[in-house]
Amino acid sequence: MDSPLRGQVGDLLSRLSESVWYGGHPLSHLLLPLSWLYCAAVRVRRLAYGRGWLQRHELAVPVILVGNLTVGGTGKTPLVLWLTDFLRRQGFRPGIITRGYGGSGSQWPCSVRADSDPFEVGDEPVLLARRSRCPVVAGPDRVRAGKRLLANFECDMIVSDDGLQHYRLRRDLEILVVEASRGFGNGRCLPAGPLREPEGRRRTVDLTVCNGGSCRGGQLMHLIPGRLVNLRDPGITRALAALRRQRVTAVAGIGNPDRFFELLRSEGLHVHERPYPDHYPFSREDVASWPPGPVIMTEKDAVKCAPLARADFWYLPVEARLETGFDGLLLEKLKGIGNG
Repeated sequence: MDSPLRGQVGDLLSRLSESVWYGGHPLSHLLLPLSWLYCAAVRVRRLAYGRGWLQRHELAVPVILVGNLTVGGTGKTPLVLWLTDFLRRQGFRPGIITRGYGGSGSQWPCSVRADSDPFEVGDEPVLLARRSRCPVVAGPDRVRAGKRLLANFECDMIVSDDGLQHYRLRRDLEILVVEASRGFGNGRCLPAGPLREPEGRRRTVDLTVCNGGSCRGGQLMHLIPGRLVNLRDPGITRALAALRRQRVTAVAGIGNPDRFFELLRSEGLHVHERPYPDHYPFSREDVASWPPGPVIMTEKDAVKCAPLARADFWYLPVEARLETGFDGLLLEKLKGIGNG
């Protein structure tokens, strides 16, 4: 299967799951027995860690975990970047651990640099290494990744990008991120719904952040777009408003591509959508299939597309902006960690 066709098939499957989980598709009802089994299994697993039947591992420094309950993107990465900057301003030396999803490397965990190969270590780890100015270690085993981080870097705080269900790693503070426009979908566990754990799990986290709107018991977060950055020459930037009322090709291989497309439309651009599955491995064939004219993509996609870029390829960085008062809530939680 060639690359453009693989992208189309992947997008079709992604759209089908969206319809089942968020659109009331009748297939969800047929999948309910599997969903009940999944819910039961994750409850038993969490109970086993809570009772000590399965061992949790504690690292030498506090761990702040930023995660979600649903499959797909909710805005965790921008919040992780905001959080590491906040911690640094408070005098901490944070480091980041992340799964490295989509990376094809065989040596895990691994340290990630700004110039690491995203096809080896994953796109999000490279993005985090470039933007955070923090040491980053990627690996599916968060405990091993955390130990590798502490063995190689002088960190006094670890931020885990995702891993809410990775109970082997003991965490001191859990921050749940919710995509406000989609919430928890139909409220069902996989595969009948988008939930990795039953919805009641949200009541046990320390803080909840709602991306793009309000949600029950959560603090509001907005993603603020910056200036467009050229993929070939990152020193060239331009205002997003410069493309207002122009037709652009919008590329998004993230958990919720519609969020990116809607952001561009809200800025007055005429968008030709090119959605791809999350962490999609773009190829020359994919790029060749995009029509002439400006192409705008997410920063995560740009990490992989830069070597293939035309002169009119741009990415749009975003920055998390938290509701007034979130700083104070977080500081209170951090004091609790310090006293623990």
